[in-house]
Amino acid sequence: MSERFRRFDLTGKTALITGGAGLLGLEHGIALLESGATTVLTDIDEAKLTSAASFLSRHAESQRILTCVMDVASGESIRTVAQELVKSGRRIDILINNAAIDPKVTEERAMTESSRLENFPLDQWQKQISVGLTGAFLCSQIFGAAMAQDGKGGVILNIASDLSVIAPDQRLYRTAGTDDCMQPVKPVTYSVIKSGLVGLTRYLATYWADRGIRANALSPGGILNGQNEEFVERLAALIPLARMADRDEYRAAVQFLCSDASSYLTGQNIVMDGGRSVW
Repeated sequence: MSERFRRFDLTGKTALITGGAGLLGLEHGIALLESGATTVLTDIDEAKLTSAASFLSRHAESQRILTCVMDVASGESIRTVAQELVKSGRRIDILINNAAIDPKVTEERAMTESSRLENFPLDQWQKQISVGLTGAFLCSQIFGAAMAQDGKGGVILNIASDLSVIAPDQRLYRTAGTDDCMQPVKPVTYSVIKSGLVGLTRYLATYWADRGIRANALSPGGILNGQNEEFVERLAALIPLARMADRDEYRAAVQFLCSDASSYLTGQNIVMDGGRSVW
Protein backbone atom coordinates (compact mmCIF):
# COMPACT_ATOMS: atom_id res chain seq x y z
CA MET A 1 0.00 0.00 0.00
CA SER A 2 1.28 3.46 -0.89
CA GLU A 3 2.28 5.47 2.19
CA ARG A 4 -0.21 8.19 1.36
CA PHE A 5 -3.08 5.69 1.63
CA ARG A 6 -2.01 4.07 4.90
CA ARG A 7 -4.03 6.59 6.86
CA PHE A 8 -7.18 5.00 5.39
CA ASP A 9 -6.24 1.60 6.84
CA LEU A 10 -8.65 0.42 9.54
CA THR A 11 -7.07 -2.97 10.18
CA GLY A 12 -7.52 -3.89 13.85
CA LYS A 13 -10.43 -1.46 14.33
CA THR A 14 -14.01 -2.47 15.07
CA ALA A 15 -16.91 -0.44 13.70
CA LEU A 16 -20.53 -0.70 14.83
CA ILE A 17 -23.23 0.28 12.33
CA THR A 18 -26.82 0.84 13.39
CA GLY A 19 -29.47 0.07 10.82
CA GLY A 20 -26.83 -2.20 9.34
CA ALA A 21 -29.24 -4.32 7.30
CA GLY A 22 -30.60 -1.35 5.34
CA LEU A 23 -29.59 0.07 1.97
CA LEU A 24 -26.89 2.44 3.23
CA GLY A 25 -26.00 0.25 6.19
CA LEU A 26 -24.78 -2.42 3.80
CA GLU A 27 -22.75 0.13 1.84
CA HIS A 28 -21.13 1.43 5.02
CA GLY A 29 -20.31 -2.16 5.92
CA ILE A 30 -18.63 -2.78 2.57
CA ALA A 31 -16.66 0.47 2.88
CA LEU A 32 -15.28 -0.43 6.30
CA LEU A 33 -14.54 -4.02 5.39
CA GLU A 34 -12.62 -2.81 2.35
CA SER A 35 -10.52 -0.66 4.69
CA GLY A 36 -9.72 -3.61 6.93
CA ALA A 37 -12.12 -3.07 9.84
CA THR A 38 -14.23 -5.65 11.62
CA THR A 39 -17.88 -4.64 11.34
CA VAL A 40 -20.66 -5.14 13.84
CA LEU A 41 -23.99 -4.84 12.06
CA THR A 42 -26.90 -4.05 14.33
CA ASP A 43 -30.55 -3.94 13.41
CA ILE A 44 -33.91 -4.73 14.95
CA ASP A 45 -34.67 -7.38 12.31
CA GLU A 46 -32.72 -10.62 12.89
CA ALA A 47 -33.64 -12.17 9.53
CA LYS A 48 -32.44 -9.13 7.63
CA LEU A 49 -29.23 -9.12 9.66
CA THR A 50 -28.55 -12.72 8.66
CA SER A 51 -29.13 -11.84 5.02
CA ALA A 52 -26.91 -8.75 5.32
CA ALA A 53 -24.06 -10.77 6.82
CA SER A 54 -24.32 -13.28 3.99
CA PHE A 55 -24.20 -10.47 1.44
CA LEU A 56 -21.17 -8.84 3.07
CA SER A 57 -19.32 -12.16 3.22
CA ARG A 58 -18.75 -11.75 -0.52
CA HIS A 59 -16.55 -8.76 0.29
CA ALA A 60 -14.55 -10.01 3.29
CA GLU A 61 -13.82 -12.93 5.58
CA SER A 62 -16.86 -13.91 7.62
CA GLN A 63 -14.94 -13.59 10.91
CA ARG A 64 -14.80 -9.83 10.35
CA ILE A 65 -18.59 -9.61 10.07
CA LEU A 66 -20.56 -9.73 13.32
CA THR A 67 -24.27 -9.17 13.87
CA CYS A 68 -26.28 -8.11 16.92
CA VAL A 69 -30.02 -7.63 17.20
CA MET A 70 -30.42 -4.20 18.76
CA ASP A 71 -33.22 -1.67 19.15
CA VAL A 72 -31.68 1.80 19.04
CA ALA A 73 -34.77 3.27 20.68
CA SER A 74 -34.05 1.21 23.80
CA GLY A 75 -31.20 2.12 26.09
CA GLU A 76 -31.47 -1.32 27.70
CA SER A 77 -31.07 -3.05 24.33
CA ILE A 78 -28.02 -0.95 23.46
CA ARG A 79 -26.38 -1.54 26.85
CA THR A 80 -26.95 -5.28 26.51
CA VAL A 81 -25.14 -5.32 23.16
CA ALA A 82 -22.36 -3.12 24.54
CA GLN A 83 -21.85 -5.51 27.47
CA GLU A 84 -21.82 -8.55 25.18
CA LEU A 85 -19.16 -6.94 23.00
CA VAL A 86 -17.01 -6.11 26.03
CA LYS A 87 -17.31 -9.71 27.27
CA SER A 88 -16.14 -10.95 23.88
CA GLY A 89 -13.15 -8.61 23.98
CA ARG A 90 -14.45 -6.20 21.34
CA ARG A 91 -13.80 -2.50 21.69
CA ILE A 92 -15.89 -0.25 19.45
CA ASP A 93 -13.53 2.22 17.75
CA ILE A 94 -16.03 3.57 15.22
CA LEU A 95 -19.75 4.19 15.66
CA ILE A 96 -21.92 4.90 12.62
CA ASN A 97 -25.36 6.15 13.62
CA ASN A 98 -27.27 5.13 10.51
CA ALA A 99 -30.59 3.73 11.81
CA ALA A 100 -33.66 5.63 10.70
CA ILE A 101 -37.26 5.27 9.67
CA ASP A 102 -37.42 6.80 6.21
CA PRO A 103 -41.10 7.39 5.50
CA LYS A 104 -41.74 6.79 1.80
CA VAL A 105 -44.00 9.21 0.02
CA THR A 106 -47.04 7.38 -1.30
CA GLU A 107 -50.11 8.29 -3.29
CA GLU A 108 -52.34 6.06 -1.17
CA ARG A 109 -55.08 8.29 0.21
CA ALA A 110 -54.78 7.32 3.88
CA MET A 111 -51.01 7.70 3.88
CA THR A 112 -51.16 10.97 1.94
CA GLU A 113 -53.59 12.46 4.41
CA SER A 114 -51.59 11.45 7.48
CA SER A 115 -48.22 12.53 6.04
CA ARG A 116 -49.26 16.17 5.72
CA LEU A 117 -48.23 18.49 8.55
CA GLU A 118 -51.80 19.37 9.52
CA ASN A 119 -52.62 15.70 10.15
CA PHE A 120 -49.28 14.16 11.09
CA PRO A 121 -49.89 11.74 14.00
CA LEU A 122 -48.08 12.39 17.27
CA ASP A 123 -47.31 8.70 17.68
CA GLN A 124 -45.48 8.68 14.33
CA TRP A 125 -43.55 11.81 15.29
CA GLN A 126 -42.43 10.15 18.53
CA LYS A 127 -41.65 6.78 16.92
CA GLN A 128 -39.55 8.20 14.08
CA ILE A 129 -37.64 10.58 16.34
CA SER A 130 -37.03 7.79 18.87
CA VAL A 131 -35.22 5.77 16.19
CA GLY A 132 -33.52 8.42 14.05
CA LEU A 133 -32.49 10.97 16.68
CA THR A 134 -32.91 9.55 20.18
CA GLY A 135 -31.29 6.33 18.94
CA ALA A 136 -28.21 8.24 17.77
CA PHE A 137 -28.05 10.02 21.13
CA LEU A 138 -28.30 6.79 23.11
CA CYS A 139 -25.71 4.97 20.99
CA SER A 140 -23.35 7.93 21.24
CA GLN A 141 -23.91 8.13 24.98
CA ILE A 142 -23.17 4.45 25.57
CA PHE A 143 -20.50 3.63 22.97
CA GLY A 144 -19.01 7.13 22.95
CA ALA A 145 -18.62 7.15 26.72
CA ALA A 146 -16.74 3.84 26.49
CA MET A 147 -14.42 5.30 23.84
CA ALA A 148 -13.77 8.32 26.05
CA GLN A 149 -13.28 6.33 29.25
CA ASP A 150 -10.35 4.18 28.12
CA GLY A 151 -8.49 7.09 26.55
CA LYS A 152 -8.03 5.47 23.14
CA GLY A 153 -10.43 7.80 21.36
CA GLY A 154 -12.58 6.94 18.40
CA VAL A 155 -14.88 8.16 15.67
CA ILE A 156 -18.61 8.86 15.62
CA LEU A 157 -20.22 9.31 12.21
CA ASN A 158 -23.84 10.42 12.01
CA ILE A 159 -25.65 9.76 8.74
CA ALA A 160 -27.78 12.81 8.07
CA SER A 161 -29.14 13.93 4.67
CA ASP A 162 -29.12 16.82 2.23
CA LEU A 163 -32.43 17.63 3.95
CA SER A 164 -30.38 18.64 6.97
CA VAL A 165 -29.43 21.81 5.09
CA ILE A 166 -32.33 22.33 2.67
CA ALA A 167 -36.08 21.87 2.92
CA PRO A 168 -37.75 19.03 1.04
CA ASP A 169 -39.02 20.20 -2.33
CA GLN A 170 -42.57 18.92 -2.08
CA ARG A 171 -43.08 19.55 -5.81
CA LEU A 172 -41.14 16.32 -6.38
CA TYR A 173 -44.06 14.31 -5.02
CA ARG A 174 -47.02 16.10 -6.62
CA THR A 175 -49.54 13.99 -8.49
CA ALA A 176 -51.82 15.21 -11.25
CA GLY A 177 -55.49 15.55 -10.44
CA THR A 178 -55.00 15.68 -6.66
CA ASP A 179 -56.24 18.59 -4.56
CA ASP A 180 -53.50 20.69 -2.97
CA CYS A 181 -54.63 19.70 0.52
CA MET A 182 -54.20 16.03 -0.38
CA GLN A 183 -50.88 16.13 -2.23
CA PRO A 184 -48.31 13.63 -0.90
CA VAL A 185 -45.38 15.17 0.97
CA LYS A 186 -42.14 14.21 2.67
CA PRO A 187 -43.13 14.18 6.37
CA VAL A 188 -41.81 16.79 8.79
CA THR A 189 -39.98 14.21 10.92
CA TYR A 190 -37.31 13.48 8.32
CA SER A 191 -36.06 17.07 8.13
CA VAL A 192 -36.22 17.54 11.89
CA ILE A 193 -34.29 14.33 12.59
CA LYS A 194 -31.57 14.97 10.02
CA SER A 195 -31.10 18.57 11.17
CA GLY A 196 -30.96 17.33 14.75
CA LEU A 197 -28.21 14.87 13.87
CA VAL A 198 -26.04 17.73 12.64
CA GLY A 199 -26.58 19.54 15.94
CA LEU A 200 -25.73 16.36 17.85
CA THR A 201 -22.57 16.01 15.75
CA ARG A 202 -21.33 19.48 16.73
CA TYR A 203 -22.08 18.84 20.38
CA LEU A 204 -20.22 15.52 20.43
CA ALA A 205 -17.25 16.95 18.54
CA THR A 206 -16.62 19.53 21.24
CA TYR A 207 -17.71 17.45 24.23
CA TRP A 208 -15.13 14.68 23.81
CA ALA A 209 -12.44 16.45 21.79
CA ASP A 210 -9.98 16.19 24.68
CA ARG A 211 -10.54 12.41 24.76
CA GLY A 212 -9.53 11.90 21.15
CA ILE A 213 -13.05 11.40 19.81
CA ARG A 214 -13.96 12.97 16.50
CA ALA A 215 -17.57 13.35 15.36
CA ASN A 216 -18.75 14.26 11.88
CA ALA A 217 -21.92 13.94 9.83
CA LEU A 218 -22.34 12.72 6.28
CA SER A 219 -25.34 14.07 4.38
CA PRO A 220 -26.11 12.00 1.30
CA GLY A 221 -28.43 13.13 -1.47
CA GLY A 222 -31.00 10.93 -3.18
CA ILE A 223 -29.91 7.38 -4.02
CA LEU A 224 -31.23 5.38 -6.96
CA ASN A 225 -33.25 2.51 -5.56
CA GLY A 226 -36.09 1.61 -7.89
CA GLN A 227 -37.95 4.92 -7.78
CA ASN A 228 -40.37 5.63 -10.60
CA GLU A 229 -38.96 7.31 -13.68
CA GLU A 230 -40.95 10.54 -13.29
CA PHE A 231 -39.61 11.10 -9.76
CA VAL A 232 -36.02 10.40 -10.85
CA GLU A 233 -36.31 12.90 -13.71
CA ARG A 234 -37.80 15.57 -11.44
CA LEU A 235 -35.05 15.17 -8.85
CA ALA A 236 -32.26 15.01 -11.43
CA ALA A 237 -33.44 18.37 -12.77
CA LEU A 238 -32.67 19.91 -9.34
CA ILE A 239 -29.11 18.53 -9.21
CA PRO A 240 -26.15 20.18 -10.99
CA LEU A 241 -24.68 16.75 -11.79
CA ALA A 242 -28.09 15.92 -13.31
CA ARG A 243 -28.51 12.51 -11.68
CA MET A 244 -29.16 10.70 -8.42
CA ALA A 245 -26.34 8.88 -6.64
CA ASP A 246 -25.50 5.23 -7.15
CA ARG A 247 -25.63 3.31 -3.88
CA ASP A 248 -21.85 2.73 -3.77
CA GLU A 249 -20.82 6.36 -4.26
CA TYR A 250 -20.66 7.14 -0.53
CA ARG A 251 -18.20 4.40 0.38
CA ALA A 252 -15.04 6.47 -0.10
CA ALA A 253 -16.48 9.29 2.01
CA VAL A 254 -17.19 6.84 4.85
CA GLN A 255 -13.67 5.44 4.58
CA PHE A 256 -12.25 8.96 4.79
CA LEU A 257 -14.42 10.08 7.70
CA CYS A 258 -13.84 6.93 9.77
CA SER A 259 -10.07 6.77 9.31
CA ASP A 260 -7.00 8.81 10.21
CA ALA A 261 -7.16 10.28 6.71
CA SER A 262 -9.57 12.81 8.29
CA SER A 263 -7.66 13.15 11.56
CA TYR A 264 -8.03 16.97 11.63
CA LEU A 265 -11.73 17.01 10.72
CA THR A 266 -14.38 17.14 13.40
CA GLY A 267 -17.76 18.74 13.98
CA GLN A 268 -18.49 19.03 10.27
CA ASN A 269 -21.42 18.09 8.06
CA ILE A 270 -20.15 16.76 4.73
CA VAL A 271 -22.94 17.33 2.22
CA MET A 272 -22.55 14.94 -0.71
CA ASP A 273 -25.57 15.59 -2.89
CA GLY A 274 -24.36 16.14 -6.45
CA GLY A 275 -24.55 19.88 -5.80
CA ARG A 276 -28.29 20.06 -5.14
CA SER A 277 -27.96 22.16 -1.99
CA VAL A 278 -25.86 24.87 -3.69
CA TRP A 279 -28.25 25.54 -6.55
